Amino acid sequence: MGMYIIAIGWLYVTVLVALNEPTFIAGAISFLFYGALPCGLLFWFAGRRVRRERRRHRELLADQRARHDDRGDAQPDQ
Repeated sequence: MGMYIIAIGWLYVTVLVALNEPTFIAGAISFLFYGALPCGLLFWFAGRRVRRERRRHRELLADQRARHDDRGDAQPDQ
């Protein structure tokens, strides 16, 4: 939660800096390089652990399904 507050504050500051630029292009470039790209990298690096845990969880579920399917084939026919 704290990371989001910091990112929102940083984006607010960069929007204000971009609004004070003399041209729209300069403001857009300032916002992009001082605000959007650094925050994007921050969230991407911070989300690595979550993505890794999700991948492990999906692999675990796939293994469990594979084991369950294999066990179902071993049951005798009635």
